[in-house]
Amino acid sequence: MDTHPFLLEWQSGQQSFTLHTSGSTGTPKPIQLTRSQMEASARLTGQTFGLQAGDKALVCLNTGYVAGVMMLVRGAVLGLELTIVAPSANPLGTFNPATTHFDFAAFVPLQLQTMLADVDLSGKPVSLPILNGMKAMLVGGAATSPALEEAIQLIQAPVFSTYGMTETVSHIAIRRLNGADRTELFQVLPGVEVGTDERGCLHITAAASNFERIQTNDVVDLIQPDSTNGQVRFRLLGRADSIINTGGVKVQPEAIERMIEARLADWGVSSRLFVAGLPDERLGQRVVLFLENTDLTAEQWDTIQQEIRTTSGTYAVPKAWYNVPAFTETATGKINRLIG
Repeated sequence: MDTHPFLLEWQSGQQSFTLHTSGSTGTPKPIQLTRSQMEASARLTGQTFGLQAGDKALVCLNTGYVAGVMMLVRGAVLGLELTIVAPSANPLGTFNPATTHFDFAAFVPLQLQTMLADVDLSGKPVSLPILNGMKAMLVGGAATSPALEEAIQLIQAPVFSTYGMTETVSHIAIRRLNGADRTELFQVLPGVEVGTDERGCLHITAAASNFERIQTNDVVDLIQPDSTNGQVRFRLLGRADSIINTGGVKVQPEAIERMIEARLADWGVSSRLFVAGLPDERLGQRVVLFLENTDLTAEQWDTIQQEIRTTSGTYAVPKAWYNVPAFTETATGKINRLIG
């Protein structure tokens, strides 16, 4: 998307903007955001990561969606010096690592995975000097795999997984992915109020949501502040609308996916995948696994099934797996999980 029209609209003082949801679990829909919401989100990001006027930021996401357009807004609100490049798998591939410096950037997992896999003759990622020079970098738009999280440990600069959506104007919680502060828990940012509904799904109220309550379909384990941590944290379990009802037992597919990804990483296999429910006359839905351009041996498949059976029960065990040459994607690079 051409960034010039948005920047002109922003500089003209326009007070309302239309963005679209990513469409990863349904049809993309338009969302109206106000200038004040976007400014509040940008300031919160600046405070969280210590960004200052004159800092250099790389914009390499699709600016037709909230993650990309908010990089432009952060530049305008915080006085960042922006370098804007077209979205690609390796956004740092054309930069000289010896002379390039960025303080801040946001990536999708595929971009970070590609950059870390692009190594020099010594086996080190070519872009590592640039990555190590940042104050912080964000990874969002999709879950990070166990294999990618291990690869990220090479990076000395702080790397954060983000939680947010178009309705909350980008992230409202972050999770450190590397270093001594690495954690499985998302930490809710200051000024953001959260809670859960009767399904255990997160709701959010913040300046970035115009102080309106945003109800999500994300099932979380909410952890209230204690004496050792003064901020609310949560563990993201999965989406309520992705739950598979198989034989009357509810299975959260994201938990099964993480187990399979971890096992594949142990075997040195890197593959995108997802678990879904297909119609079944006896069970209502049967759990199945979809892999992208990856085959499993009979022994590997048996190991995966046995591990899931032991940890999560018989009903959670995928009944079959399918090798798909290439997954379809949404406009923001997420796997399109809609099947049938």
